[in-house]
Amino acid sequence: MSIEPQRTTHPFTNGRGDAGAVRLSFNRGPSEDSTRLQALAQVSSAARTRVGQFITLAGDGLPRMHDGWTFGHTLRAVKGERGWSERLEGDSLRYAAMVALGLSYLGEGEQRRILGNGTAADLARACAERARSSQDAGAIALSAWAAAEAGHFHAEALFDRLATRIGSAEPLATVECAWAVIAALSAARLGSTAQLLDAAARRLTEAQSETGLFPHMLPATASGRLRAHIGCYADQVYPIQALSRLSVARGDAGALEAADACAARICALQGPSGQWWWHYDTRDGTVVEGYPVYSVHQHAMGPMALLDLMEAGGTAHWQPILLGLRWLDDHPETVSTLVCPEKGVIWRKVARREPGKAARAIAAVTTAASPGLHLPLVDTIFPPGEVDYECRPYELGWLLYAWNAEGAVTSLAKQPASEPEEI
Repeated sequence: MSIEPQRTTHPFTNGRGDAGAVRLSFNRGPSEDSTRLQALAQVSSAARTRVGQFITLAGDGLPRMHDGWTFGHTLRAVKGERGWSERLEGDSLRYAAMVALGLSYLGEGEQRRILGNGTAADLARACAERARSSQDAGAIALSAWAAAEAGHFHAEALFDRLATRIGSAEPLATVECAWAVIAALSAARLGSTAQLLDAAARRLTEAQSETGLFPHMLPATASGRLRAHIGCYADQVYPIQALSRLSVARGDAGALEAADACAARICALQGPSGQWWWHYDTRDGTVVEGYPVYSVHQHAMGPMALLDLMEAGGTAHWQPILLGLRWLDDHPETVSTLVCPEKGVIWRKVARREPGKAARAIAAVTTAASPGLHLPLVDTIFPPGEVDYECRPYELGWLLYAWNAEGAVTSLAKQPASEPEEI
């Protein structure tokens, strides 16, 4: 199946190819495609068909990834004497909150089928309750976000904890700060989150480099001398999403410009076969190390951030989205199949054949010494092609969210507050 852009106009581009402002109408019936899927269909009908298959796959895989309201850390393929089997491992509150957000855009019947007679709102409430005792700022922020967007209630206790954490001088992961911004925006109509939003948005925007890229930690020096210059793909995606939404909620042109700059940089750096690379140098805007290439970046996180940007009125990046999707079926690194509908999974990543994380460690050292300095023949010494046979719940949750999040961005435009439901 070829996923190539058709030469046609669509709601995101105003007929100008890849770039253009976005002003969409969100008036679909319960059985219709989301506006995002409708737009994808107009860009490439083949891509729309393939994404539809991915969405079906997610609905088949998620029921095996949880026990009640607890979602595992990963579903791993295990090879034994009698062949292959699967094993659900660990427990992740972060992933459960992400799944709640993704499921919230499905019909209630589908939610109950996947969760075992519960709804996304029920899952969001369970996450919020668990997050009360969590020390993980990321889990707290994601649970607060899910409470507002999937559960439609204000998790005041979680926002109080986030405000304390963000307002402190302690180092903070970039993704956690971005999630706090999104959570505060999502809950603004339900309760008071302005103080948290101001503090989180300030810390996030101050960290952006002149290349448009973000570091892994805030401040960047918290990563240590050899990694202060590095930001991973997730460190770019979630700030793009947060700043795009901030621009809509506050009419902040500067936030949209910042999101656009980051998106433009990662799109310019995308691999020739559509790979979203892993580590970037925030100083000169180059790739530190490309591998692993994660499937969730290709089918969910990349589209999720870029579609948020488009809906906020930023640049449309359809070609990178299509290339990223195509890599899932046409990857030069391996002949192995990554998309397995019969198992309800998309295998997690393609990595290098290397001891530990050798290539990344070496690249961090060489580029710390001199931007752009890389180990010669790295692709020969540590060739890419190793498939990680696991699939994590958040990957399928974000897949559902990326393509079905109807109005998640545009609904943030200024509106009167409603009476919050506290927990």
